Amino acid sequence: MGKLQLFEIRLSESRVVYSPGEPLAGTVTVRLSGSLPYRAIKVSCVGSCGVSNKANDTAWTVEEQYFNSTLSLADKGVLTAGEHTFPFQFLLPASAPTSFEGPFGKVVHQVKAVIDTPRFAKDHKCNKVFYILCPLNLNDIPDIEQPNTTSITKKFNYKLVKSGNIILTATSDLKGYIVGQAIQLRTDIENKSGRDTGTVVASLLQKVAYKSKRWIYDLRTIAEVEGSGVKAWKHAEWKEQILVPALPQSVLHGCSLIHVDYYIQVSLKSPEVSVTLPIYIGNIAVNRVPVTPARSVQHIPSVVVPSAPPEEEEAASGYHPMDNVSIPTKSHSQLQAFSYAPGLSFQDLRLDSDQTASPNHPTLCLATGATVPYYAEGTVVPVPTAGSLILPPEYSTWGYPYEAPPSYEQSCSSANSSLSNGN
Repeated sequence: MGKLQLFEIRLSESRVVYSPGEPLAGTVTVRLSGSLPYRAIKVSCVGSCGVSNKANDTAWTVEEQYFNSTLSLADKGVLTAGEHTFPFQFLLPASAPTSFEGPFGKVVHQVKAVIDTPRFAKDHKCNKVFYILCPLNLNDIPDIEQPNTTSITKKFNYKLVKSGNIILTATSDLKGYIVGQAIQLRTDIENKSGRDTGTVVASLLQKVAYKSKRWIYDLRTIAEVEGSGVKAWKHAEWKEQILVPALPQSVLHGCSLIHVDYYIQVSLKSPEVSVTLPIYIGNIAVNRVPVTPARSVQHIPSVVVPSAPPEEEEAASGYHPMDNVSIPTKSHSQLQAFSYAPGLSFQDLRLDSDQTASPNHPTLCLATGATVPYYAEGTVVPVPTAGSLILPPEYSTWGYPYEAPPSYEQSCSSANSSLSNGN
């Protein structure tokens, strides 16, 4: 480094996480072995978002800036040998979005310092990344404490001449959760056919939409639970739970280039049928006592269901009463490791209910891991990205749709339509 032995930015109290509207203070430290002429020493506080068409590419196709403030720490002069310290302070804007990092884009906030040297000499630069967390209070979302439910009826043919119906209903205890909280899920399957179904799978999905020259939809399976199939002429109930691992929050207020959504998907592999429950992941837990799935299902209007098998089946084998059974769980594939932003330490963070529900202990997490984009064609292989993410064993062979899941409002509309129309 020549005369320059040290050039770094230090934030007060070694903080790395800030809230919008907070002051950010620190110092720029310069250590020299000899004198160094300069034209100016400046420090800037910058917040921006960039999106690229390629994974792990920082040559942004689209960018937007949230703030950019610059202070002059020293005007033209000469720095003598030794150590020099320059204090600074910025006020973070109240509209600054939460930090986020994904394979196709990121929301990044940083402090940059530069020593502007005379002509023909090399300028010296350094930077320090910090993180902004704008907590998402789930209690601000209407009806967040209500159970989330949807149902679908699938008619299918088997053995060439026979037909049957599968009625799949999924219900979660809430519509929003925080990190460390368990999603209580109940699934009801009415197998009104003479054919056994395939296994039932419940998945927690993350969809991130990046606004580049076109929308890029990045889908990943965060956790997965598998249950046994349902025998012919059985009404089965499956109760399970999915632990919410460290995930970015659902809403990045102030950012128009990156949208984060979460879904619970329950599906049967044979016949192929699935339902989707949109949910929110926030930082401040729902503070009302939820209605349990078992109770909530009793008050949900029942879907139009035939009281007997279809005529073809009834003629062939007669009426079959429906027996109630429980579905055993076969396997779990749950994200165990909590991946926080690089360099962050949450030594006081525990996963008990009091701590996670407290607004004083919000969790900040950046999205990293393997990814499959929606628009990929042909054989799709997950692209490894900067961070590690424990994925389900069948992640690389999972069938991905080529269109994004519906928005929260669209999902609610379609669920209401399904309940009223019976399909």
